Amino acid sequence: MEYFVQQLLNGLTLGSIYGLVAIGYTMVYGIVGMINFAHGDVFMLGGFAALIVYLVLVGLFAGLPVAVLLLVMLVVAMLMTSLWNWVIERVAYRPLRGSFRLAPLITAIGMSITLSNFIQVAQGPRNKPIPQLVGEVFTVEGVAISLKQIIILVITGVLLTVFWYLVNHTSLGRAQRATEQDRKMAALLGINVDQTISVTFIMGAALAAVAGTMYLMYYGVASFTDGFTPGVKAFTAAVLGGIGSLPGAVLGGLMIGLIESLWSAYFTIAYKDVATFAILAFVLIFKPTGILGRPEVEKV
Repeated sequence: MEYFVQQLLNGLTLGSIYGLVAIGYTMVYGIVGMINFAHGDVFMLGGFAALIVYLVLVGLFAGLPVAVLLLVMLVVAMLMTSLWNWVIERVAYRPLRGSFRLAPLITAIGMSITLSNFIQVAQGPRNKPIPQLVGEVFTVEGVAISLKQIIILVITGVLLTVFWYLVNHTSLGRAQRATEQDRKMAALLGINVDQTISVTFIMGAALAAVAGTMYLMYYGVASFTDGFTPGVKAFTAAVLGGIGSLPGAVLGGLMIGLIESLWSAYFTIAYKDVATFAILAFVLIFKPTGILGRPEVEKV
């Protein structure tokens, strides 16, 4: 029983990271109607930004408390990725917003390749390890709970609560929901649609930066390929939960994390990705909109 609970905890930790990234996918799709395939690489940029900040701070201020290190890493990573995503939206996506539907998709794939290769050239192709930032482990009823898992779960819970409040109880959230329903009508009612979309990209990037920093802290290594596999799994989480649904993105992320953790624990680890995508296909056969997704209503 302790082993099962241990794997549940591991799955929830990993699923929290996927859920944070999945929110960016589902927000952009809900408002703009496109899949931002560069979002996984924005997550990777957040991890590298946190890594660079860590190396700079450790080099300049030896003995800096870990809490201060993590806080500065988070803040700088969020600022850097927000700037990146804002530029991507302005340069690559906004000019193609009224074009045929495949154009933004092709551009998003191109941006993903560009960001990945940029980091590969700038930082090198090898994995970049960092020392373990948080090593404390607590044992409760035979279950090992590390402090970094607690940090990830707490930060994820706080951010999701703040994010939910912003979307549902602020003027920005109302503008986002109005833009999602009908962009032309929202503009007629005085909402700055372009600004709302840009802010949405910034918010998604900030969450991806937090996820990238948590991923770096959890695994202790960063690689230019980190944008692909975790990015694809986060997109899978968004689709599984219901693309366009914020609670669905979080639920999908937790499900993906739990599936990976439990499958790796009780079956061969080589097939954990096969199991994840097989379950996704099974769910979509019986519920094509995802678990919490709603059928798209055609506007006439």
